[in-house]
Amino acid sequence: MTLTHYLRPIALSDSPQAEDGEALRLAGGLVYASRFALIERNGGTVTSRTRYSLPELRVALPGLPGSVQEQFDNLQRVHAPLHCGARTIRLDQPQVVGILNITPDSMSDGGQFMDNPDIAQAHAAAMLEAGAALVDVGGESTRPGAAAVWEGDELKRVIPAIERLAASGAAISIDTRRPAVMEAALAAGAHILNDVSALRHDPRSLEFAARSGAPVVLMHAPGEGEDLHASAAYADVVLDVFDWLAARRDAALAAGIAREKIVLDPGIGFGKEVAQNLALMNALPLFHALGQPLLLGASRKRMIGALSNEAPAHQRLGGSLALAIKGMEAGVQLLRVHDVPETAQALRVWRGLRDAALTDFSQLAG
Repeated sequence: MTLTHYLRPIALSDSPQAEDGEALRLAGGLVYASRFALIERNGGTVTSRTRYSLPELRVALPGLPGSVQEQFDNLQRVHAPLHCGARTIRLDQPQVVGILNITPDSMSDGGQFMDNPDIAQAHAAAMLEAGAALVDVGGESTRPGAAAVWEGDELKRVIPAIERLAASGAAISIDTRRPAVMEAALAAGAHILNDVSALRHDPRSLEFAARSGAPVVLMHAPGEGEDLHASAAYADVVLDVFDWLAARRDAALAAGIAREKIVLDPGIGFGKEVAQNLALMNALPLFHALGQPLLLGASRKRMIGALSNEAPAHQRLGGSLALAIKGMEAGVQLLRVHDVPETAQALRVWRGLRDAALTDFSQLAG
C-alpha cells in the first residue's frame, strides 16, 4: 500500500492580524490560513488526521515527510500573472472568466449564440465591460449525455467568435479537447487552452500544448473518451481528485509545459454526485497544496438545482453566487461563470471587505 499525506487548511482568516500574525497567506492572495489538518492515507484509507496551528506546524515540519514540506511551500507559492497578448491577468486576487458557449445544447445558454455572431460578440463585449478578465469560448457541450461534436463543426462555431474577440483586444481561452481546434484557436487569437479532459482526450494534445507555449487549464473528470462523466468511483473524492490533478500536473511538466503556465480545476459536476461536489467545494483550500493557480467552474451547475427544488439552469443565479463567493473565500484565482455582472459585483464587495480587514487594527485592541 502507498502512504500519502495531504496538508489541508481548515481555518481561514480575513487578515493575518486577526491571528496576531500567525496565519499563512495562501497562494499570494487575500486569504489566510491559521490551522491545518495533516491527513495520512494508506492506499484508499485515511489512517490519521492531526491538527496543527501554524506555529505548531512550523515546529513539526522537520520531522514530517518531505511531501508535507513541499505542500507547505506550495500553499504559500505566489503565482505569476497570465499573459494574454496585450492583457495581463493577475493571480493575486480572484478574477472573473465569462462563458461564451457557441453550441446548440449547452446546459443553460445552448443555441443562444449559434449562427448569431453579432449577438455573441455583443454578449462577450458586455461581459468584458462588466468586469470579466477573460472570455472562455466553447463549441462543444460537455454536459452529461451530450452528443459528440465533429471537429469541423466545432471549428466553424468557435473560430469566428475568437477572431472577433481578438480584434477587440480581449483575453481569450478556448474550451476544447481537440488539438486541431486548439491550434486553430491560438492562430485566430486565443491565448489559453482550457481542456476538460486535462489533455487526455487526444494523445497529441500534451505535445501540442507544450510546443505552443500557451497556458493550460487541466480539469478533473473521471471518464475517458467521449463520456467524461463515466467511471466515477471514489474512495475519498477530495483526496482522489487531489491525487489525480497532481498526476496530470506532473504529466504536463514532463511533457515540457512550464509550471507557471498550468492551472488546475477540480471539475465540479463532472462525474460527481451532489455530496461529492459539496465536499470538493468545502475542501478548495487544500488544492493550493498542488502549487498551481485554481479555476472553479460551478456556475449554474446541476448541484444548485438539486439543492433548490430542481430550479432550472437559468434560475440558479443565487446558488451560483454562493459558490463563487465560496471560491473567493478559498483563494481561488479564476471563477468561470455565466452571470458576469452579478459575479463581478459580488467580487468587488468581497474585495472591499478584504481590504477593510487588512487595514482594521481594532482587532489588536486589548
